[in-house]
Amino acid sequence: MKIPDDLKYDDAGLIPAVIQDGTTGKVLMVAYMNAESLRKTVETGLTWFWSRSRQKYWQKGETSGNIQRVRDILYDCDQDTLLIKVEQKGPACHTGERSCFFRSFKKSEGE
Repeated sequence: MKIPDDLKYDDAGLIPAVIQDGTTGKVLMVAYMNAESLRKTVETGLTWFWSRSRQKYWQKGETSGNIQRVRDILYDCDQDTLLIKVEQKGPACHTGERSCFFRSFKKSEGE
């Protein structure tokens, strides 16, 4: 993989990365990358992100073992968002859910 030179990072040097299950197409999570974390992702084949709250790099699964193996990296027409297709080992969400997107605006039955 070669990182395109024309990606557009925000003023903080970050680009959003949508992480998608490469088999099912389900969106697993959204995180932020900078040029270095994207480089580490391409070089290692595992997802690396920049934590805005902790101000440090983190590899998905480094403590939980729930790693993401990169299958492909795509970018949108505006060149300012990444879509990373992965093979997810275990849950993607820190809550133990398969996806971070498990809550819905829809009212539950009986409401």
